Amino acid sequence: MNEEIGASDVALQKDLQEFGSFSKWVKLISFAPFQSPENALEDAICVSEGLLSPFLNQFLSSALAKKAAKGEGAWELAVTDAKLGNAIHEELGFPVVSNENVAELARCIRRHAEKLLPDHHEGDIQRAQCGLGHAFSRNKVKFNVHRSDNMIIQASALLEHMDKGVNLLGMRVKEWYGWHFPELAKEVPEPHKYAKIVLLLENRGSLEERDADEVKTEIATILEGDDAVASRVYEKALTSMGGELAEVDWTNIKAFAERVNSLGDYKTSLAQYLVDKMMAVAPNLTQLIGQQIGAKLISKAGSLTNLAKSPASTIQILGAEKALFRALKKKKGNTPKYGLIFHSSFIQRAAKEHRGKISRYLANKAALASRIDCFMDVPPPVFGEKLRDQVEARLNFFDTGSKPASNKAVMAEAIEQYKAVIAKRERKAAKARAAEAEAEEAPKKKKNRVEA
Repeated sequence: MNEEIGASDVALQKDLQEFGSFSKWVKLISFAPFQSPENALEDAICVSEGLLSPFLNQFLSSALAKKAAKGEGAWELAVTDAKLGNAIHEELGFPVVSNENVAELARCIRRHAEKLLPDHHEGDIQRAQCGLGHAFSRNKVKFNVHRSDNMIIQASALLEHMDKGVNLLGMRVKEWYGWHFPELAKEVPEPHKYAKIVLLLENRGSLEERDADEVKTEIATILEGDDAVASRVYEKALTSMGGELAEVDWTNIKAFAERVNSLGDYKTSLAQYLVDKMMAVAPNLTQLIGQQIGAKLISKAGSLTNLAKSPASTIQILGAEKALFRALKKKKGNTPKYGLIFHSSFIQRAAKEHRGKISRYLANKAALASRIDCFMDVPPPVFGEKLRDQVEARLNFFDTGSKPASNKAVMAEAIEQYKAVIAKRERKAAKARAAEAEAEEAPKKKKNRVEA
C-alpha cells in the first residue's frame, strides 16, 4: 500500500502487467466516448494547451457530482497533465494530484484499456489513437500560425550556407582561372561577379577579335556601372602576364564557372525571397534592423512569437550564449554586450565606448518591433520606421548631445499615421465595392431599356 515501496518492487511491477492482478486495484466508475472525430480532435487540442474543454467539464461534473456533494473522505482526481489538472482544479474545485504515481497508474490503465472499457476489442484503442494522431498532426500543420516563420528560418539558414558555399567555390575559380589572368582577382574580389567576368572574357586570346567598347560595357554592367574598373580589367586582360589556356582546360574552367554563377544567381533570388517574406511577416523588425539580422533573430529564438515573448536583455545577447556561460562560469569575467545585433549598422557606426548603450537601446526597440509584428493582425511598417528614427536620434545624441524625442511622443505620432493608413485603405475598399455594385447594376438597366 506504500507507493515508494511499490515503485521499487520489481515483482509488483511485473504483476501489474497482468489484467487479473491490476483489475483488483481499479474499478471503472464512468465512461463517456467521444461523439465524433471532430469532438475528439477538439478535446485533444484543448488537452495539448492545458485547457478544460466543455465536453470534459460536463463529464467530470456528472461523474463526480455525488462525490463532490457528499464530500466523501479524502479523495483526489488523478490527472497526468499538470496544466490540465490546474485548469480542472480552478474550474471545478476538485482536489487534483499529478505526480509519478499518477503517471504509473495511467500507464497501466492504457495498457489494459481495451479490457477495462465496455464494448472494446483488441486493436480498437490503437486504431483510434492512430486516427486521432493523424488528425491532430494535420490540424497543427494547417493552423500553425508560425508557418511563415518556418519559411524565414529555413531561408535564413540556407542563405547562410549559400554564402559560405559561393565564397568557397569562388575562391577555387580564382585560383584556377588566376593562372591564366592573375590580375583579375585584385580588381574583382566578389566571387559571383568574378565568375561572371570569367565567362565573359573567356580565353584572353580571343579578346582582340571582339569589339572593345562592347566588352567594356558588358563588364561595367556586371560591376554595376563602374566604368573605371571595367576599363582597367579590359586593359589588364590584354597585357596580362598569365599563361595560355588549352581548349580542354578552358572547357572545364567554363563549366565550373557556370556552376558558381548559377549558385550566385540563386543566392541573389533567395535573398530577395527572404526580404519579401520578412516584409510580409515582420515588417517593423525588418525596417528597424534589416532582413538578415531580423531573420537570424527569429531563427535563433525559434519563432516570431518566441522572440516577441523574450525580454530586451535576452534579444541583446541572442547568439552569444557561449560567451555568456563562459563569463558566468568564471564569475569574474565580463558578460557579452551583444550577440547577433552586433552586425547591425547602428552598433558598427557607434563609438566603441557607446556600443554597449546602443546595443541595449537597439534590443529594446527590437523587442517592441517584434511584439507589434507578432500581435497585430496587419502590422504596418510605420512603427519600424519610427523606431529606426529613434535609434538614429540616440546615435546623434551621443555625438552632438541633442536630446531625442520621448518614446511616448514618437509612438503617438506613429499611431496617428497608422490610423491615416487604415482610413485610406477603407476608403479605397469602399470605392471598389461601389464600382462592383455599379458594374452589377449596369446590365440590369440596359436590359430594362431594351424591354421598354
